[in-house]
This record gives sequence, structure tokens and C-alpha cells, in this order.
Amino acid sequence: MSKWFFNYDSGDMGFATSESMGMSSDGDMLMRMGDNMVMNLDTSDLEMISGWPEDDSHRNPFDDDEE
Repeated sequence: MSKWFFNYDSGDMGFATSESMGMSSDGDMLMRMGDNMVMNLDTSDLEMISGWPEDDSHRNPFDDDEE
């Protein structure tokens, strides 16, 4: 699964570095505030994003969720 998301306010792509932190393509640090919102820690602005990526590191890739 990709860890990238789109930032609608800045027009940049962002990358999740952990469950609650990320970085934009222009180097700004981002803190997750919700599924579709981050706080830019460089500007203190709240920004809307396409959606925070889920952490699939605990899942077995061979498990089928659909039954």
C-alpha cells in the first residue's frame, strides 16, 4: 500500500512517515489531526488532504478481508 496522499490546500503530495506524522513534498513537517486533515508544523495551518494512509504493517498480506 502506498503511503502517499494529496494535500488539497497546498497542491503538494505528502508522505506518511508514521501513524501520526508525515512530510510534504516541499519539506514541511505534517501532524495528522484526522483522516482528512493535517497540521503543517512549519506554518501552523490546518490543511485538507485526500486521506491518511492506513498502516498495514500488522496485517498478513495473504489474508483475504473479503468473505
